[in-house]
Amino acid sequence: MDVMQIAVVGAGVVGLSTALCISNVVPRSSVTVISDKFTPHTTSDVAAGMLIPHTYADISVHKQKQWFRETFDHLFAIANSSEAGDAGVHLVSGWQIFRNLPTEEIPFWADVVLGFRKMTESELKKFPQHVFGQAFTTLKCESPSYLPWLEKKVKANGGLMRTRRIEDLWELHSSYDIVINCSGLGSRELTGDSKMLPVRGQVLKVQAPWVKHFIRDGNGLTYIYPGSSNVTLGGTRQKGDWNLSPDPEISRDILSRCCALESSLHGAYNIKEAVGLRPSRPGVRLQKELLVQDDRRLPVVHHYGHGSGGFSVHWGTALEATKLVSELAHTLRTSDPKTKL
Repeated sequence: MDVMQIAVVGAGVVGLSTALCISNVVPRSSVTVISDKFTPHTTSDVAAGMLIPHTYADISVHKQKQWFRETFDHLFAIANSSEAGDAGVHLVSGWQIFRNLPTEEIPFWADVVLGFRKMTESELKKFPQHVFGQAFTTLKCESPSYLPWLEKKVKANGGLMRTRRIEDLWELHSSYDIVINCSGLGSRELTGDSKMLPVRGQVLKVQAPWVKHFIRDGNGLTYIYPGSSNVTLGGTRQKGDWNLSPDPEISRDILSRCCALESSLHGAYNIKEAVGLRPSRPGVRLQKELLVQDDRRLPVVHHYGHGSGGFSVHWGTALEATKLVSELAHTLRTSDPKTKL
């Protein structure tokens, strides 16, 4: 087998980063990203792209920290390079605030972000309804820049982009040796994974260029994330809700909650609504599967279910997915070509 034909299904941040990892790491491979939607029409395009980890119930803290650290270190290097502007990756400082003392005053990721510390009393005066807070500097990926930049990197490595809706992974059997399933919420139908559920997120994208610090309420429901072109205000966490249409009442509530934390947002203008369905499950699914039909074999790597934490861990999980792809590629190259595995 000379060149390994590899298909990545899904073109959000998880799919594109996985495709880039594979094209960087797996020798003699040709990578094709297949999706019915590409940027700016993916769920990842709605996300604020902040690196503040979501916690997965079914994944060990050690593994979550590894994924976050690998992602943070990778993006920190980009933020410190000449490509930072094109990639849309930059540092942002701010506060995470709590109305009650959190059970963990120091989260597992505290030593990964920069300058993590307890907020001072004078800082907390800005938030009179809150009794405790954490200050730190993290990274932000501007999805309108980061996703096209990832696409460009994949193409520079010889990768291809194909717009196509996949109804069944077996459709790819005749053209590809290995398939990586990064279809996010689509995996509910594509693999029959009943653990996959949408968690609806509605946000506002506003112009408020004077807002420079992020503010995140400790429960993660209310947040203000300044970016290079706008400020993202959120949000909602509506489990099992598939509705992609913005709700005007929710928009008013989001603006009200955010103005309560940052009064200057009363002057925000050019307010636009956006909705995304987070691809959520108790833990990220990262595993190999050999699909078998009669005498046919299709090696698959499943890589989906990041929920609201996709940007925070995407490079770390892409590295792990790529390791699984490398193992499959090695097996295919060293096995009887008639059996494919």
